[in-house]
Order: sequence, then C-alpha cells, then structure tokens
Amino acid sequence: MKILLSLIVLLSVLLFVSSAPPTCYSRILSLSKEITESFKSLKNSKPVDPCVETLPNLYLDVHNYCVLAKLRNFVAYPRCQRVPQLSALKEKARSLYTIMISYCRRDLVFLTDDCYALESPILTPTDPSSTYS
Repeated sequence: MKILLSLIVLLSVLLFVSSAPPTCYSRILSLSKEITESFKSLKNSKPVDPCVETLPNLYLDVHNYCVLAKLRNFVAYPRCQRVPQLSALKEKARSLYTIMISYCRRDLVFLTDDCYALESPILTPTDPSSTYS
C-alpha cells in the first residue's frame, strides 16, 4: 500500500512539473526553433518563389547578440509581399523580436556577438548533413 501511495505521489509531482507554464526563456527558444524550421521548409518548398530565393539566410541563436539585428532586418526585408508563408514567418519573427527586447530582456544572456555565425546553421554530430574533415 505504501508503494502504491508513493507511486501516486511521484506521478502527481511529474504531472504538476510538466504542466507548469513556459518561462520567458523557454518561449524564446521554442519560437526561434519554430521560425528557423519554418524558414528552412519555405526555402526547400517546391516550387520556390523567386523572391524567396533572394532572402538572406535565417538561422537564429538567441544567445548571439546579433540575432536582434538579424530579426529586425528580416522583418524589414521589402520583398516577397505576395508570399503568404513569408508574411506569417515575418509576424513570428516580429513577435520573437518584441518578446526579446521587452518582455524577456532581463532573462536573456548573450554569450557571443558573432554576426557571421548567424549566416550558416550550426552542424551537430547527429545532423546527417554534417561532415568532418
């Protein structure tokens, strides 16, 4: 009986922890990953709109101070008004920028300011497209 009660308490604690509201930082991380994935799928979609091909690369690292300028420039990019997926992506980028500069500005710690690092994706060892020389 004691084991069953312990198991119920443990499961209740796990349920409570998993139902906690997201933090500001976790919201930023999830939104940046969502934007990056949406951008990749937009670039890889067939047929690719010619104006989408001219878009600058968009790889977001919320620990890089240059991400703020990258988001600002992406939202202000003047072309591709006729692509609805890009309009939705720009709205998400605008939301991320707003969250980062107003709501979560005290929660963020920028570890680098390497703007060049935001031009290409970070290749991880589990990424099948990564190659080692």
